[in-house]
Amino acid sequence: MSSKLKKLKDLERVLTVSIPLDDYKDKFQSKINNIKGSAKLDGFRKGKVPNDVLEQRYGASIHADVVNDLIQSSYPAALTENNLRPASPPSITLDSEDATKPIVYSATFEVFPDIKPKVSSWSKYESFSITVSDKDVDLAIEDICKRYGDWKDVSRKSKKDDQVIIDFKGSIEGEEFEGNSAQDFKLVLGSNSMIPGFEDEIIGKGPSEFVIKANFPEDYFKKDLAGGKASFEINLKTVQELTPAKIDEELFKKLEMDIKDSSKFKDEILSRMEKEVLSQEKDLTKESMYETLLKINSFSAPKITIKEQAELMRKDSLMRIGQQDNEAVDDLFPLDAFMENAEKRVKLDLLFAELIKHYAIAVTQEDLDNFIEKEAKKYKDADQFKQWIENQPQQVEQFRMIVLEEKLIENLKNDLKSKDKVIEFSELAKK
Repeated sequence: MSSKLKKLKDLERVLTVSIPLDDYKDKFQSKINNIKGSAKLDGFRKGKVPNDVLEQRYGASIHADVVNDLIQSSYPAALTENNLRPASPPSITLDSEDATKPIVYSATFEVFPDIKPKVSSWSKYESFSITVSDKDVDLAIEDICKRYGDWKDVSRKSKKDDQVIIDFKGSIEGEEFEGNSAQDFKLVLGSNSMIPGFEDEIIGKGPSEFVIKANFPEDYFKKDLAGGKASFEINLKTVQELTPAKIDEELFKKLEMDIKDSSKFKDEILSRMEKEVLSQEKDLTKESMYETLLKINSFSAPKITIKEQAELMRKDSLMRIGQQDNEAVDDLFPLDAFMENAEKRVKLDLLFAELIKHYAIAVTQEDLDNFIEKEAKKYKDADQFKQWIENQPQQVEQFRMIVLEEKLIENLKNDLKSKDKVIEFSELAKK
């Protein structure tokens, strides 16, 4: 066997493989011999059919089998010979399958990039610190009281922050569309949960039937509706006003707070916010570090791998709204919308794999046990959690990957430069 490699655009390669005629003949004859022992043809005794007769009867199918077998066995060897790491299955083209000449085929595929990771650069990642003020705590308490409050019917026209209960039916140029209607739909006016203009048109109206106009955004996730000018028939049934929850033992119970005194409520909320801040600081710093790494390390990623990642992201988005990817229409979360983030995710995965080798990072059993011990402390019955995790190999593997990433980040912090970035808690909503 001999092979010749040709580079195409980006990571695409063509590997042309030539298989010696003797290899073909040996395999062909071997298959003829296997058939000969059991072949039954009129006019011949079992096992006595001449080879030329067998070739005439079975030659075409044997030829196809032999060529396929030769490709299957030679392709991995050709990859090894050329030190290639394919990222996609090959597209095979038979260049020559003449049984009197060497068999020649071409395999077209993408390869994974050769990455030599760079971790030392003048580029700096941002190390985040988040400040929490008394105003932030007061706003958090106000939000909690709203979320745990009660909606009461009122006899007046609706206003911003009210909740309305409506039936609606929409159409574009007289044609109904998927998801155009709902019954007894609860909508908080000013929540911006509907398309632009929808909620504004309801503000100021009391229980009644009326028609409103609203336009779908140009970048709406369903392409067939993007930019559409819609008309909605509205039946406003009820207007409700929010009565915020009282800060009392009932609210403490709902929030799973082990306190009795309302004077300690603010301290407990502050404590929870500070825990959230620690997590957010870590995530924002990590995200900035990853962005910096991608700027320092420039390389292409296999298109097939990016597409597969985008399909997984789309599937996850569909599942979040109760849809299956094999049942959803193509314009519901179009694949193109995920390609940019998918490319970033694939590049980071490829880069991480090389960085882990670069730093020779490994996760020991002690590392894993310590992490599980830390996780167990988050639960009331830590021992029960540890017993449960022993029979969850998939979850243990996820923990292993988390520990591996944490170790990688610690190594990166030593080699990359950082700059402090202080933001207020209120800015988190913009991130």
